[in-house]
Amino acid sequence: MTARLMLRPYRMDDFDALYDLRSRPDVMRYLYLGVHDRDQVRESLQAKIQAAVLKDEGGCLTPAVVLRETGTLIGDVMLRWISREHQQGEIGYVVHPDHAGKGYATEAAEVMLRLGFEELGLHRIIGCIDARNTASGRVLERLGMRREAHLMQNEFVKGEWTDETVYALLQDEWRSRAEPLTET
Repeated sequence: MTARLMLRPYRMDDFDALYDLRSRPDVMRYLYLGVHDRDQVRESLQAKIQAAVLKDEGGCLTPAVVLRETGTLIGDVMLRWISREHQQGEIGYVVHPDHAGKGYATEAAEVMLRLGFEELGLHRIIGCIDARNTASGRVLERLGMRREAHLMQNEFVKGEWTDETVYALLQDEWRSRAEPLTET
């Protein structure tokens, strides 16, 4: 775990906080999914609760990101196990705008990188973002990920063609870092 945050499985009593996050257009702007209504949030919460353990390729672990001091749920972070054969994973994160710009996304994503590289033995972890989401790009760069690709108008999302930027980090690069970004 991290100094300022806890990552924990989602619970049913997280509904209001998750709804507050997923019903906001500013939060959902660069995500594949649109703004969620209450029923969609309920379904999403059920899926997050069911996927509390990352068992095999194709799986996705999405714990809640909670402020350690107050217990406030401020977002979530994701590790998807893309391929066992190629030892590939993908990270992602969402932080409530009231808590943005404080390094929480970096802190939470670092935990997921550690899980992917040190516990699952992944060789490579990527982060794929809408190219307009420069704040998210800065998070990936702070994590030591390098920008590998800028794909022009490669996806049709929410009625428009969007560019995607792909960042990546190799296990050897993870191991060679001088020190972690956060205290553990």
